[in-house]
Amino acid sequence: MPELLQATLLTLAASAGVIRLGIARRGYGEPYQPALFCVQLAFALAAGTGACAVAQLAFGFDTLEARRWLLQATLLLGFPLIGTVALTLARHWTWSRPSWGRMVLGLCAFFELARQLGWSEPYALGLGLGSASLVLYAGLVQWPARLPTGAGMLGCVLMLAALPWPMLFADYQLLCLGLACLPLASLLPNLRNNSNERVEKRPHKRHSAP
Repeated sequence: MPELLQATLLTLAASAGVIRLGIARRGYGEPYQPALFCVQLAFALAAGTGACAVAQLAFGFDTLEARRWLLQATLLLGFPLIGTVALTLARHWTWSRPSWGRMVLGLCAFFELARQLGWSEPYALGLGLGSASLVLYAGLVQWPARLPTGAGMLGCVLMLAALPWPMLFADYQLLCLGLACLPLASLLPNLRNNSNERVEKRPHKRHSAP
């Protein structure tokens, strides 16, 4: 598939994810707002990666360095945020704004450190494996709801495919990243609601009289 088409798909899919999550935030209370903002940031980084690639490939703008930086930020900051948010929503955990802020700052610090030391690819592989595993877990705990479970499994596979594996999927990284945005944008806004419905539908055990 031409790289320009991949970049266009990534831009559209990630931008749609930002909008989808922005709409979904209205149905969540204040404790969940920082988590959803963090995952919007992750999608925005992916959209920026695609937009820079489109600007370079279609219009000849000198955005190659910005594109590379945003791609690294998507893998080293965006993926861990997506994985962590998926876990917290699936488990009904609520973290304060300062906690999320410290996490973002810590990820940014390690991202820059890995970039300066030339360890971006192995660091991205390690973070990506952990992040994809968290997304898979968040999807599996939604069972027997098939749609979120399937979205979690598909999102996990596509996240893994988008990682910088040596000589593997290198020509289709933008495509895999764009396709990953679709199931993730479907899964993340509904994790808490699906978990609540599962708890409500769980039959209560009857206690026999002594």
